[in-house]
Amino acid sequence: MKQEVLVIDDNFDIRSLISEILKDKNYHVREAANFNQAIFEIDKKLPDIAVIDVKLDKGDKDGIELLKKIKSITDLVPVIMISGHANVEMAVESLKLGAYEFITKPFAPEQLLNFVSRGLENISLRKENRHLENRSFHSFDFIGQNNQVLKIKKLITKLGSTDSRILISGPTGSGKELLARKIHKNSQRNIKPFIVINGALLRGDNYEKELFGSENTDGTITYGFLEKAKGGTLLIDEVSEIPLDTQAKILRILIDQKFKRSNGKQDIYVNVRIISSTSKDLKNEVLMGNFREDLFHRLNVVPIDIPSLHSRSDDIPLLIDYFQKKLSEINGIPKIEINVNDDLLYSYQWPGNVRELRNLVERISILSQNENKANIGRLLHEILSKNNSQTLANTNLSMDYPLKQARENFEKNYLLTQLKKNKGNISKTAEFIGMERSALHRKLKSLGIKGIN
Repeated sequence: MKQEVLVIDDNFDIRSLISEILKDKNYHVREAANFNQAIFEIDKKLPDIAVIDVKLDKGDKDGIELLKKIKSITDLVPVIMISGHANVEMAVESLKLGAYEFITKPFAPEQLLNFVSRGLENISLRKENRHLENRSFHSFDFIGQNNQVLKIKKLITKLGSTDSRILISGPTGSGKELLARKIHKNSQRNIKPFIVINGALLRGDNYEKELFGSENTDGTITYGFLEKAKGGTLLIDEVSEIPLDTQAKILRILIDQKFKRSNGKQDIYVNVRIISSTSKDLKNEVLMGNFREDLFHRLNVVPIDIPSLHSRSDDIPLLIDYFQKKLSEINGIPKIEINVNDDLLYSYQWPGNVRELRNLVERISILSQNENKANIGRLLHEILSKNNSQTLANTNLSMDYPLKQARENFEKNYLLTQLKKNKGNISKTAEFIGMERSALHRKLKSLGIKGIN
């Protein structure tokens, strides 16, 4: 199906010229010659993209009013504003109101076509991202009441009004991309694209094309990740995997705020918020010579460290309940009940972190329809035991130690599990295990167990 462009200009010659340029490239074009015609066309059917002259028959800013109308309906129709009487204030106002580009007359056909093509590609990416986000994340929230998680939530709120670069660190599956998406949604850039690139892709020959794009010999343009994220947020996932020679080039972009496409001559200015994520200790990578210290400091303006699930296991009941409700909604199946007091949930190491827990809940939810609690519990143990053979070793007496050492190992694992289940509350733990509070304190001290956060 042809993509549709609405061209609004009160000058017949210019309107016809723009229409012919677009029709030659196989676009379907609708036209409006004045403000009222434009309102009629917009109300009848929104186009895929609009080209609007700022000054029409009713006043100096009729085009601005049309821009506002389209943006009040949807943010998924890019608008290119054009004017023969342009000034800086007019261009700035248009862009603030959501215009995709501002062009001054006269303009080259190639310039118009590039802006139209890029605007449509930009919207296509945003629609795809929303679709993927709905499928992959389904508007999942960053769940937890652990002290570290609460600090991160407060920080997200504070970051909403800034464009500071952010470095998110955390183990695989802890929610780094989810957190980056939440920061983007909470920012002033939330109607612009959120683009993700894996640092491992920025290697060798493909580096410039992937990041900068290229101007091809046939006159077409291949847009890189920086331009695809224009006005929005670019998440560089696993930033530690970027080779050192490429790191130097990225540093130059951050300093100069501009780049050239491959085979291009014109400077493209960067208006993108950079968020980076890593599952490695980037400070250690700097010490080992694997990551540039100057780039680290440029990216690490606001550091966020996401804890592992095992270190915040007091959030497990909240997470299980949340995922049960969400996955029931997504998959259209009844919610099943998982015993959140099962000791194995707290002694298990969770190498895949929150992602592993979510997958576990989804798997059990699907396989345990119409099953009783006992069968659900057996399935839970079966899955976790297969996922990590160490779990069994941690939850059973080991035959490789003398009796005294084996007993201490068991007591330590047992008490840690009970403390995590009770969110570090000594009184509740003592009551559950049948021990005096003071005696439990002495036992914890003798086993070298400190407070649980």
